[in-house]
Amino acid sequence: MVRIRRAGEGDIAVASAVLGEAFEDDPLLCSLVPGNSNRRARLTRLFAALMRRGVLRHGAVDLAELPNRGVVGVAVWEGPGRIPGEGRATLRESGALLRAMGPRGVVTVLPLLRGMARHRPRREHWYLDELGVAAAGRGRGVGGALLAHGLERADREGLPCYLVSSNERNRRLYRRHGFGDGPIVEGSRVAAPMAMLREPVAPGAD
Repeated sequence: MVRIRRAGEGDIAVASAVLGEAFEDDPLLCSLVPGNSNRRARLTRLFAALMRRGVLRHGAVDLAELPNRGVVGVAVWEGPGRIPGEGRATLRESGALLRAMGPRGVVTVLPLLRGMARHRPRREHWYLDELGVAAAGRGRGVGGALLAHGLERADREGLPCYLVSSNERNRRLYRRHGFGDGPIVEGSRVAAPMAMLREPVAPGAD
């Protein structure tokens, strides 16, 4: 049985470790965070920076737990009212992330951030920044449970949800939960991340 709870400051270490493991071999993040020998550790620091930059206050970090396994899944949502602007405004919000990537990662990520800013909705919405499941939780419905939990929250508020995915298997999951395909976000040489949007579902609607 998957249990979902909201993270607090004291959960940053375990949440970032789960995400570091989950995204260690992700092609897009491999291009942003090079170095096979220490990539998981660098990704862990990257995700910790993401959570410390304010998403715990201005969004939600949801944790999925399994009996006797602890935290095995994490969903990081940026809340409504945090819509970035073009170029430099996006970089100001993402300063902690860029510092964690190092100089090479900064140069690589700039075009991608600009592309993501162009496609992001200008109306209020929930933005799924990351959703990752550790090996100990895969094949147990953890990712679906985390996603459904976040979507229910957005539906209660009558707000759409937005994300960018570079993994086709993950896109199939998102489509099953009501996300529609959007444009490909330019700026990456190793992946074709797709913008995806889901409109809110009214209570009681099929």
